[in-house]
Amino acid sequence: MSMLEVTDLHAFYGKSHILQGVNMQIREGEIVALLGRNGVGRSTTCKAIMGEVEPQGSVKFKGQEIAGKKAYEIAKLGIGYVPENRDIFKGLTTRQNLILGLKPGQKDGQGRWKMQDMFDMFENLARRADVEATVMSGGEQQMLTMCRTLMGDPDFVMIDEPTEGLSPQMTQKVAELLQEIARRGIATLLVEQKLAIAMDIAHRVYVMGHGHVVFEGTPDELRARDDVRKEWLEV
Repeated sequence: MSMLEVTDLHAFYGKSHILQGVNMQIREGEIVALLGRNGVGRSTTCKAIMGEVEPQGSVKFKGQEIAGKKAYEIAKLGIGYVPENRDIFKGLTTRQNLILGLKPGQKDGQGRWKMQDMFDMFENLARRADVEATVMSGGEQQMLTMCRTLMGDPDFVMIDEPTEGLSPQMTQKVAELLQEIARRGIATLLVEQKLAIAMDIAHRVYVMGHGHVVFEGTPDELRARDDVRKEWLEV
């Protein structure tokens, strides 16, 4: 089943034409990596899908057109978004931050995830459950933002640069969580700078360059394309 279908997606920042006809499709339970150098439009693609940047073109979620809807309306339909800035609610504990991820009227444990799942997967969150979240390390805060999004039980989640600045140990934890997300039938669009982790866990990859998709295929197909990697990925 196609969870998300993006067709001829354009987006602008002022007069700058950032997205120039992006096309992609993501299926249920699939991890799709969106690769490319900084500034090619990967984060803008997520923001346009989420309604944080005005989109031009078609964005269909489970067959329903969502382009033009407000971000909160899109979230209610079942899309989760973890931006790269790791925003957490200051002054609140880890547990309270997780509770705020629940949708209105939703109780802990009603969806595919419950708070105890988060604590079981990430012992650091459990140890700091009732401590103000701002005292945690950057890696722990990244875990918290991802887990808070999952508490709302989305069917599709976009995660922007989750391993940036993380230690190898925390990066492995992120990879394990992404694989668990897929096992629970949730589709994932992963924006990732580290090629190794993306190629290791993604089912399919898109490579972006200059505001549009320049390659689509499996990780193995991308490994075989030295020309694509040298032109669009390697520094």
